[in-house]
Amino acid sequence: MISRLTVSERHLALFVLGALALAGLAMAVGGRGDPLAVHGVIVLAASLGLGFLVLSALFSPEPGESRLAEYYDDPTKAGIVLSLAWAVVGMFFGVWVAALLAWPELTFVDSAWASFGRIRPVHTSGVIFGFGGNALIATSFHVLQRTCRARLPDQFSPWFVLIGYNLFCVIAASGYLMGMTQSKEYAEPEWYADIWLVIVWVVYFLIYIRTLARRKEPHIYVANWYYMAFILVVAVLHIVNNLALPVSFGHAKSYSLFSGVQDAMTQWWYGHNAVAFFLTAGFLGMMYYYLPKRAERPIFSYRLSIISFWGITFMYMWAGAHHLHYTALPQWVQTLGMTFSVVLLVPSWASAGNALATLNGAWHKVRDDATLRFMMVAAVFYGLSTFEGSFMAIRAVNSLSHYTDWTVGHVHAGALGWVAMITFGSLYALVPWMWKQERMYSPKLIEVHFWLALAGTVVYVFAMWNSGIIQGLMWRTYNDSGTLAYSFIDSLVAMHPYYIARAFGGLLFLTGAVVCSYNVWMTIRMARVARVPAKGDVPLYGAAQAGE
Repeated sequence: MISRLTVSERHLALFVLGALALAGLAMAVGGRGDPLAVHGVIVLAASLGLGFLVLSALFSPEPGESRLAEYYDDPTKAGIVLSLAWAVVGMFFGVWVAALLAWPELTFVDSAWASFGRIRPVHTSGVIFGFGGNALIATSFHVLQRTCRARLPDQFSPWFVLIGYNLFCVIAASGYLMGMTQSKEYAEPEWYADIWLVIVWVVYFLIYIRTLARRKEPHIYVANWYYMAFILVVAVLHIVNNLALPVSFGHAKSYSLFSGVQDAMTQWWYGHNAVAFFLTAGFLGMMYYYLPKRAERPIFSYRLSIISFWGITFMYMWAGAHHLHYTALPQWVQTLGMTFSVVLLVPSWASAGNALATLNGAWHKVRDDATLRFMMVAAVFYGLSTFEGSFMAIRAVNSLSHYTDWTVGHVHAGALGWVAMITFGSLYALVPWMWKQERMYSPKLIEVHFWLALAGTVVYVFAMWNSGIIQGLMWRTYNDSGTLAYSFIDSLVAMHPYYIARAFGGLLFLTGAVVCSYNVWMTIRMARVARVPAKGDVPLYGAAQAGE
């Protein structure tokens, strides 16, 4: 990795790592027992370790000009490995917290760090940002180069983004275990981690802009539209939602600049648009490249993909208020959020339908190819989840669903059925291309993984649908005297079998992720030196246009 950097890039890497090491040292010394000091040690250790690697290759020969004739895929390869590592870790914590709801005694250790409130955000952030974020970064670098027919603009900045992003994820996860968050619905990490992520994200955005400016393909393929929307809007969301004032530069604690109903509105503007542009737009970019490529079919309608893009981009921005029905939020704002949420079904189903229609003439491949089946099922779950989301945004429905496990089921129908399925399918397509193999190590293990993932998703989601609806009905049932017919404890007892089912479904999904990681690792091990022509190296633009 380091030897492929130019000499000037190695010097730049040493400068950046030196500055980061000084920052880590200042945090470690100034923190004085605060979580800030722990994070300072983490930053210092990471900087020194990477600095040693750079120094060990500092005087290696300058890489040859021949490298410029090939795409730069090393960051994509590393991103794939990191994504799967975070998948296993994040899903393990997910199974643990699900088991705690069914069997509270499964804490294992008598320590605050192992409490539900601390390990639950490790699960959510580990899966969303660790697994999903690394997959988005890795695939975006791959798709960007192929659809632009242009190499990444340099070799340092992609590594800065990938390593810097994962340093942020480690700081966030360790902060959660120490009990340090900004105390919001989405447990955001500390103020200094937020600042670091902004720096990393700006570099990520500049990589995209610089590569697009150097493209040899006149057309900007639609997958890049979605990836760019993901990068740009997530930056805006992150900056606005995490505006905070630290207690001091020697403490991790900070206070949000928003309060009351303004804070709630800002939080759900962030929360729902994180779903829109991190968990939807980015993965639609993934779908619009890897599904047609794997199916060897042109996109059913390129024009429809553009219409869907602008519909999603505009309408999602206004939908967050549907999370705040029956609160102090003004009624007109609630109604606005509900209305846009219902209308949002149109562009969402346009993308789901476009994906499924692309498979016309290739359904025999879906039958025989588990990788393509992952993508097909993902499109189905995307359509299902967006319909359910629009339905649950209606105020009358929300009065039953809100605060119940129905919301948890809805979220995981999207997270497991849509996000994870399209990611696994894309990675199974991408890994042989990156390591120059004809196929994955074991197609049978892909089949095993598919059925484990599908079974786990169905068990999980159906358990939470049943649990949530029963909860909502129990909480609004009154007896003849006008008092509640069931106590909260009664509803917990009724939920117990569904919580067991949820833990089992999560365990199936985790097992599938472990199978996937093993399959990918064995594929990497058996990689040959000789290059095998990879379908992934062929730009998709021409095929897409031909299908319109």
